[in-house]
Amino acid sequence: MTETTKTFSQEKRAVTAEGASAASSAPMSLPGPEQIRALLPPSLSLDSLRQFGILPIRTSGDLLVVAISSLEQYATAQILGAFLNRSVEVELHPQERIAELIRALYDMRSSLGEETTGAIEAVEDLSDLVREDVLSDSVDAPVIRLVNGVIQEAIRERATDIHIEPFEDSLVIRYRIDGVLLEKLRLPKGHQAPLTSRIKVMARMDIAERFVPQDGRIGISLGDRDVDIRVGSVPTQHGERLALRILDKAQGLLSLEDLGMAEEERTSLESLIARPYGMILLTGPTGSGKTTTLYAMLRTLARPEVNVITVEDPVEYDLPGVAQIQVNEKAGVTFASALRSILRQDPDIVMVGEMRDFETAHIGVQASLTGHLVLSTLHTNDSTSAVTRLTDMGIEPYLVSGSLIGVVAQRLVRRICPKCREEAAVPSLLARRGLEKAWRGHGCDHCRNTGYRGRVGLYEQFVVDGEMQEAIAASRPGGALRTLAREKGLRTLWELGFAKVSAGLTTPEELLRVAGEG
Repeated sequence: MTETTKTFSQEKRAVTAEGASAASSAPMSLPGPEQIRALLPPSLSLDSLRQFGILPIRTSGDLLVVAISSLEQYATAQILGAFLNRSVEVELHPQERIAELIRALYDMRSSLGEETTGAIEAVEDLSDLVREDVLSDSVDAPVIRLVNGVIQEAIRERATDIHIEPFEDSLVIRYRIDGVLLEKLRLPKGHQAPLTSRIKVMARMDIAERFVPQDGRIGISLGDRDVDIRVGSVPTQHGERLALRILDKAQGLLSLEDLGMAEEERTSLESLIARPYGMILLTGPTGSGKTTTLYAMLRTLARPEVNVITVEDPVEYDLPGVAQIQVNEKAGVTFASALRSILRQDPDIVMVGEMRDFETAHIGVQASLTGHLVLSTLHTNDSTSAVTRLTDMGIEPYLVSGSLIGVVAQRLVRRICPKCREEAAVPSLLARRGLEKAWRGHGCDHCRNTGYRGRVGLYEQFVVDGEMQEAIAASRPGGALRTLAREKGLRTLWELGFAKVSAGLTTPEELLRVAGEG
């Protein structure tokens, strides 16, 4: 913290609020962050402005106008004016708007430019680096500023993952945004050691061990937002490769209404989870949003009158009213052992993060047959393949038919940017399927010239009724089960995606990327 900031903080305690009547009764609108930035000397830390909730917004001669949200901050505004050698007038503005402008100023100061990356080689003792508030602009070590800037910019650009990848002569940083990796920064090879060590220090990992995979976790604050980051490292021929999964607690917990399901799809899913017992599986590849959907279902189910227990690897978000167990294989807490234990805790609803092996699947099936509602995930390409997968794992078909009540196969497709959406030519493959119009984004600043912003889900729902139970118990092949399900109204991922393309929500290319040619 600079000397100016220290004195500013100390002097604030010695001043009492007076002259509150100086607050403007009819304040002008707040200027943009660019105009405010010009008022702030580099020596004044934004941390102090955030701490005290005040913000200089304009000048007129020797007069400085400071935005405050409460008259109790009048004295602090006067101290700020004294250090900037100006008289002060205050204006009352909503605290949310002041905080929003301060966050924008942090964004402008957190540069990933050459002045930050070029100074990293001067850092020597990385073992003494400590965790910092990512928004803080009071850090001096270039490597800390760079890592903070990388994380802050990733969150600002809605990235879900940060990949730090070493190559023979460079270090590449990529963000996964809307499910697709985009290169963000390419650094000299000499930056690899300090950058990797800094992240491992933040994640409480062993920086001396470079040849064994490690896992860690970083808890950071971004103003009033709490963000968790899961860190995984693996050794490669050119050094350690890091993958950082960003878990934004402010945006990760969605309700079923927030998932973007059609009314008919949501009603069908709500009727499934309203069942008192049985097993519901979510299938799809990594990054398809299965965990988000599971949490949305649990938020609907978690009520004071029911006992909900989960076993997860890892626990990604805290769910109010839900007992969550973290898998710890070193301590002997596996999915199977934890599931066996929680059945003695009198649960009504059980969520298992993943059906990884026969033992876990078998206990889950038995739990669903003995009066529990069991939710879990499975890796299959579509919904009906979950039956085949369970039998391949060793579960008897008659047990699958008696326990399974529904499967949701999920995918996420990128949504066309609304700012640059335009009509486009219809590919011949989709034209033959009846598509008359197609749209795509031509690229703009709003979508970083990708043509996409955000994602929308496709939810293929396979509901197991009496006739389907008989078919499963009779060990009918997967193709026959799928044909029967389609006769009963199952809409495939391809059909759901085709509807999204027809509605102008996504592009033909996204449909083919996610669901194939149908």
